[in-house]
Amino acid sequence: MTDAVKIYHNPRCSKSRDTLSLLKSNGVDPEVVLYLDTPPDARTIGQLLQMLGMASARELMRQKEDLYKSLALDNAHLTEEELIQAMVDNPKLIERPIVVANGRARIGRPPEAVLDIL
Repeated sequence: MTDAVKIYHNPRCSKSRDTLSLLKSNGVDPEVVLYLDTPPDARTIGQLLQMLGMASARELMRQKEDLYKSLALDNAHLTEEELIQAMVDNPKLIERPIVVANGRARIGRPPEAVLDIL
């Protein structure tokens, strides 16, 4: 590996716990970012979107969250910057877990999806 592995982790999420366990069972000791406590800034979210190959910030959002609906984030007139700012302000909206390694990122759904970037 050329650089450290990082996981944006929510310990209350079973998929996030499973992904972290999978990484460790494959000999990877990732940097764990508890993103609900220390949310990524707008620049970091933009970089994650690029590494994930996502065309819109909406793809990284948990669209079934009540918060998504209550903030009316399904409004088609919202800009990418507004969507990203919503995730900065409300990190609960960010899909999880996200693993970053070797300049690429994957969402651990299913957890095995992260193995191809290690």
